[in-house]
Amino acid sequence: MKDKKKRTISILLAYAGNYKALTFVGLALSAISMFCSIVPYVCIWLVVRDLIVAMPNFSKVQNVQTYGWIAFGFAMLGIVLYFIGLLCTHLAAFRTAENIRKIGMNHIMKAPLGYFDNNASGLIRGRLDSAANDTETLLAHNLADIIGTIVLFAGMVILMFVFDWRMGAACLLSAVISIVAMFSMMGGKNAKLMEEYQAAQDRMTKAGTEYVRGVPVVKIFQQTVYSFKTFKKAIEEYSNKAEYYQGEVCRVPQSINLTFTEGAFIFLVPLVIFLVPSTLHDGNFSNLVINFVFYAVFSAIISTALAKIMFASSGIMLASTALSRIDLVMKAPTLEKCIHPKMPEDNSVIFKDVSFTYEGSRTPALSHISFRVEPGQTVALVGPSGGGKTTAASLIPRFWDVSEGVVEVGHVNVKEIDQHVLMDQVAFVFQNTKLFKTSILENVKIANPNASDDDVMHALKAARCKDIIDKLPNGVHTIIGSEGTYLSGGEQQRIALARAILKNAPIVVLDEATAFADPENEVLIQKALSVLCKDRTVIMIAHRLSTIVNADKIIVLEEGHIIEEGTHKELLDKNGLYHKMWTDYNQAVKWKITSGKEAA
Repeated sequence: MKDKKKRTISILLAYAGNYKALTFVGLALSAISMFCSIVPYVCIWLVVRDLIVAMPNFSKVQNVQTYGWIAFGFAMLGIVLYFIGLLCTHLAAFRTAENIRKIGMNHIMKAPLGYFDNNASGLIRGRLDSAANDTETLLAHNLADIIGTIVLFAGMVILMFVFDWRMGAACLLSAVISIVAMFSMMGGKNAKLMEEYQAAQDRMTKAGTEYVRGVPVVKIFQQTVYSFKTFKKAIEEYSNKAEYYQGEVCRVPQSINLTFTEGAFIFLVPLVIFLVPSTLHDGNFSNLVINFVFYAVFSAIISTALAKIMFASSGIMLASTALSRIDLVMKAPTLEKCIHPKMPEDNSVIFKDVSFTYEGSRTPALSHISFRVEPGQTVALVGPSGGGKTTAASLIPRFWDVSEGVVEVGHVNVKEIDQHVLMDQVAFVFQNTKLFKTSILENVKIANPNASDDDVMHALKAARCKDIIDKLPNGVHTIIGSEGTYLSGGEQQRIALARAILKNAPIVVLDEATAFADPENEVLIQKALSVLCKDRTVIMIAHRLSTIVNADKIIVLEEGHIIEEGTHKELLDKNGLYHKMWTDYNQAVKWKITSGKEAA
């Protein structure tokens, strides 16, 4: 447990960077301020001693005012130093949290795009943002309280045994019981429970983000109750973890902790009652009263110190689990950066004995596939679902890196091409088009930020988007998703094609570009595709086999293997899997709903 705490703090201080020194200054000032806070209690003991000794002639007391000013001076000094210390730790904490977010995002930016298929944006954001907040609390408050409380406790222990070791031991016993009860809630299996609690919180954040984002679609299809089910389940899971921890794990230890924290003198009173007869007999009753008053007042510090330890320890545990969540982000795979990048020689795409297995899977998605796409050729990837078509296409721009073999663009291994250069070489049109909640103009311009507005308009025209622009209230400046302005799946696909046209990349990857288009939009999309694909190298993934009959080459993939390849006619003549797919496709196209009379 101690090693884990040390590791947590050392990792956080590493994230602090140049502000690590500011953290140490803040901790030192906090320690000094706690030492200053002990002095007024010593002054109280001195005042009580002088008053009792001088009874009943209080005129003999001379140093009360001096003790008062000393107590006031140290109390004010402690407050000022503590405030300055907190200022330092807060500045360091804010910068540390900022560094965590920046470092985390910089790392995520180096991750392959395929990583985001399995890690929702809400989950990543929750891990980074909430984790940074938890570590911020530890550095800003908890760590200063821990150091200050250690100094305070050391001073307390010394003072407890300076005036009367018996009363000091009685007060210390209650503190020890309270600390043991407190750490029993946080150590051992309960630390694991806290990690599960934080994981449940992450899942709830993810489910909430996805639910809110999907509200428009949910309402359209009247699936409100069904879609809320996942979010509700995540909330209930989080609630159950919290209730179990507070109700079952913490109930008894917390009761003991609060009893001995708030009643720090619980053993003091019986002890004094026990000592009264002997002190009356020895003539030390006045000293007993003096010490009792001191320890009764001093026990208030114990309550404060124990409360700070409890909250600070909780903060360390939260920060530890937060760092675990940050570590999950920092463990995201990153693309290997080439030291001496090369430029592609042409627009060819070559797969050489390529195999690829997704993380966590035992079955390879692709197994030893090889094929070649010459510059200007159109090659179609077809086959049953799960055959590896999209996986193969995603290896070209390094959405993932191959497990074995080599993928080449322009006769250069994609790992040896600068990532920015590689991305400039390839344009993508996916079946699930993502448009940002901004204007049509900006949505298209993101493909080429340096393009002029005229270039954007030309791309939109080439993508057959004129009818879309004409019906929008503010034309290309209309914000998508605002004031009821939404586009159909086919319309969004045409905007995506305009992006690809504006990018003007020599290699185009089409992943079922007409998947969600109605007949009218499909015709327009096909016309836009003819513009996009002209004089370019095209890798096309298609289920509608009618769209690929004119492809230069068709590659049939099944269970990660190349089963057949050739032209449309050559594959039909082979009477293999492609022939069967073509027959099934034509039967599906001819299928229609008929009335009972027509059927008869």
